[in-house]
Order: sequence, then C-alpha cells, then structure tokens
Amino acid sequence: MTQEAMAQLVANTILQGSDAMYGRFLDVTSGAQERFEQQDWKSVQQALKTRIQFYDHHVGLVSQQLGAMLGKEHATRSFLMAVKAAYVTLLDDYPRYDIAESFFNSVYCRIFEHRNIRRDKLFVQSSQGGRIPKYPTPLLRRFQSQAGIYATLERMLDSTPFTLPWRDKSGDLKRITQILQARFGPQLTMSFTLEMVRQPFFRNKGAYLIGRLDMANQRRPLVLPLAISEQGELYIDACITDSDDVSIVFGFARSYFMVYAPVPAALVDFLNQLMPNKTPAELYTAIGCQKHGKTELYREFLYHLDNSDDLFDIAPGVKGMVMSVFTLPSYGFVFKIIKDKFAPQKQMTHAQVREKYRLVKEHDRVGRMADTQEYRNFIFPRDRFSDALIDELLEVAPSCISVTDNEVRIRHLYMERRMVPLNLYLEQAEPEAITQAVQEYGDALKELAAANIFAGDMLFKNFGVSRHNRVIFYDYDEIAYLTEVNFRRIPPPRYPEDELAAEPWYSVGENDVFPEEFRTFLLVNRTVADEFDRLHPELFEASYWQQLQSQVKAGHFHDVRPYSEENRLNHTSVQPKTA
Repeated sequence: MTQEAMAQLVANTILQGSDAMYGRFLDVTSGAQERFEQQDWKSVQQALKTRIQFYDHHVGLVSQQLGAMLGKEHATRSFLMAVKAAYVTLLDDYPRYDIAESFFNSVYCRIFEHRNIRRDKLFVQSSQGGRIPKYPTPLLRRFQSQAGIYATLERMLDSTPFTLPWRDKSGDLKRITQILQARFGPQLTMSFTLEMVRQPFFRNKGAYLIGRLDMANQRRPLVLPLAISEQGELYIDACITDSDDVSIVFGFARSYFMVYAPVPAALVDFLNQLMPNKTPAELYTAIGCQKHGKTELYREFLYHLDNSDDLFDIAPGVKGMVMSVFTLPSYGFVFKIIKDKFAPQKQMTHAQVREKYRLVKEHDRVGRMADTQEYRNFIFPRDRFSDALIDELLEVAPSCISVTDNEVRIRHLYMERRMVPLNLYLEQAEPEAITQAVQEYGDALKELAAANIFAGDMLFKNFGVSRHNRVIFYDYDEIAYLTEVNFRRIPPPRYPEDELAAEPWYSVGENDVFPEEFRTFLLVNRTVADEFDRLHPELFEASYWQQLQSQVKAGHFHDVRPYSEENRLNHTSVQPKTA
C-alpha cells in the first residue's frame, strides 16, 4: 500500500472512531428525558459518569487498532503530515469537525505517549476557521407574538417533548407573563419573537428550556427550569432573563448538561449569544463535550499568551501540601502540579491524588466543586516565568519539570478557574461580605454532603470565592464519599488529666471525624466565629452529619438549584427590574 493510501486509511479510521464515540455519547444523552420523567436520579448520576468515560475508551480502541495497522516505519514526519492532510479533507463538510479534531489530537497523543507533540502534526488551531455547521433539523423553534405573551408561551410549552402532565400550566404561564411584563414593560406589548432550543437541557433533578426573547430594542435570554412535583407532575420552577444569572446556571462548578446536540458547534454559537462573557471552552464543557472544551481552553490560553506580557508566578495564598499552584496575573486560570513529595501528614500517592480529581470530574459537583482540565507535556515559554517560580517548581516537583533556555515543559498539570482563596477574602472583607461568605461556605459543605461528598480538609484556604461571590471547593486530595466517613462525638474525659494530655484519651480510627474539632481550626477570627455560630452551628455536631449520611444511604437526592430564590416563580417580585 502506498503512503498516500495508508494515510487515507488511518485518517478514515480515526474519524470513524470519533463518530462511534459521539454516537454513544448521543445515545446516553437521548435517555435523559426518560430518566428525568421517571425520576430515576441514581441512573442520572450513572449516565453522567458513563458518558464521560466513552471518550477515553474509544481513543484507546482506535489507538490499539492503529498500532496493529502501522509499524514504526510509518512514524515519520512526512507520513504524519499526510495523515493530517487527509483528515482535514474529510472534515471539510463534516458537521462535528470540532469534536473530530480533538479526537484526532487525543489519538495522536495516546499513540506517541504525549511525546513528539508539535503544532504542525496536531490541530492546535482548527482547520475550519470557526465554521458553524447546520443542524440536520433547525436548532431553534421560533414563535411570533401575534396573540400576546401568554399565548406565545403556551404554544412554546405545547411544542416540548415532555409526556408528564402539568401541575398547573395556566398558573405558571400567568406568573411568567406577569414577570416578563414587569421586567420589560412596553417592549413586550409590541411584536416580539421567542426563539427556543428544540431540545431540552437536563441536569440532576431538573430540565431546562433555553432560548431568548427578541424584542424591539434588545435581546434577552429566557431560561425556564422545570421540575417534577411529588405527584409526578411537571411545573416551571423559575424564570431567568438576565445573562449573568444564566451564566451561573452554566457555571464551571456544576455537572455537565445532557442535551441532544448532533452539531455542538451550532449550539455553542447560540449559547454564546445568550452568555457573551462565557468562552467557547466553557460552553463546550457545560454541554458535556469537555474534551473539546479542553482543546478550546488551550487555544484561548495561547491567544492570551500572545496578547499579554506579564510573568507567571507563584499563586497567592497558603502553599499546599500536595499541589504547587502558579498563575499568570492577567489570566483567569491557575495551573496545579502534584509535588514529588508530600508533607508527612499526607499519606497518599500520586495515583491516589489523580484518582481524587477523576472522582470530582465524574461526580455531581452541585455548583460547589471547580472543574479541572488535565494536560500532559504542557509547554510554556521560558521567558514568561519568574526566576522564583522556576526555583519553586524545580524544588517541589523536579521529576515533572524540564527547563531549557526557551521552554518550560510540565509533564502533568491541571488547569482550574482562578478564584480568591477564601482565607484571603475573609481577611479583607467588610462585615456584610463576611456574613455572606460564611453563609456560602456552610451552604457549600451542606450541598456537597447532600451529594455524598465530604471535603476532608475543610480549611478556608481550600475554598475560593468566584466572581459571583459563590464559595467553591477546589482542593481534592482529602475528598471522600460522605458515606465512608465515621462521624463521632468526642467522648467525655475519664479523668481531669485527660484534657491536659498531649494525646487523645480515646481511640481514633482511620476514617473517624470529630465535627466538634472543626471549631479549633476554622474559627480563629472572632467575627467569623460569631457568624458561624449564628448561621451554621449544626456543622459542629456529629449527629447532623450522621443524619445527612442516613439520607444519602436511603437514596434521597436533594434539590440543589443553580439560580436564586428571586428567580423562582413563587418567590419572584413582579416589580420592574432595574437596569
């Protein structure tokens, strides 16, 4: 077989593997409505994990297939470039070229074990110039407001694919009509267009109708979260029309949506119009295409690097015992690497740390755990690194770092959204902000527990404050399933001398946790302590955590809504919203 024919065969094999992967991705996604309507929340969580695992599974299959087809004589630059050229030709009219390019990159990296990575052999930049492919069926349904707001909304609801009965459809529509009239006033008395994505979005215990209002002088997003009542009836839980509020629904600390998207580029393009502050990387990741989100994030990083001149440096805050973290001050992400050696009190291996991060990726993050993207052989320009940072990295992780005159190569790292460490935030915050942060911190612990997650290391330095002032957990080396932790009360001392002894007078098992001790390391600041006692005193009681464990073991799934009470129908004021 000629080199050209072999290159064409390899290119077709990789694209077929990408097709097979995304076909299974869509198969799992297509079951989201049935799982939602049957309220099979356990299967919802399993489907999330299963769908994430498809990608690496299919990359492995294709890599093995190519390994059997090719010998070492084909691993030449001319052959690899011929494969890429043939692949580009296949993508010219291909609707999922974005996903296919990332899949090609993944197969290449798997075959070469993340070595021999050069831009000319990979799709570092897209070959398609941002082309937006067409959907096989129209992405949007359009409704003209010929008969008013209520009738337009009713036609939209009637077009949705749900099979459950509505609890009070007319009542929900009346409330939404009042809300929209109050928020937008005269603009909705004139002609307007309602455009909605045909396919509902599903996540956890909710479904979401997502679209926009196209009015005379402005366009605004319209997101209607749906839930199921105890009687098994559908109802609209909220009405969201603010871009920032929609952005929170699509936040980086939440699980990925299930939405049937045969052409993800077109869906991301529309979502970007609703949330212009979101990047393509964030939106691809939010709809479950997290591997292509990783590609887009890298592209965005390269663009930022080319358009900035500040230096990478050690991230502010208390240094971690397991991870070393650095950042570029002008960039919105941090870079985390696993140290070669951990502090003595950290009894774990590198493999265990990586497993913790994988657990978080596949688990329901309930808006309280930051998503990460994992990279191998990540190359930085040497002249953008401060000498202090180079010294730090070579000291704590020499096995992971290679430095030349021109580049810094890091063999394994995580990228994660940058936030203000909670401990630093509390040191500088005004009293009102401290109250809000303490409320958020306690809520974060409770919501994580409801999702069967115990943070383990609960120090404020392991949590961050997002731009929306939400408290997010981001240090995962001691994370555990809540059901695996043994919460205990400290036994009363046997003798007065017990309380003065250097060692505890009671036995302590490997998984034992004593919530009473949280006060010792959390409540150093008197203002913070007072707010804690007022807002979350139950967090210091073993019985509270044991009760949460019982609920999780009984299969109870809590409602964790990604929107404020003010946006909920039964809690929303119909007063005009100020700009």
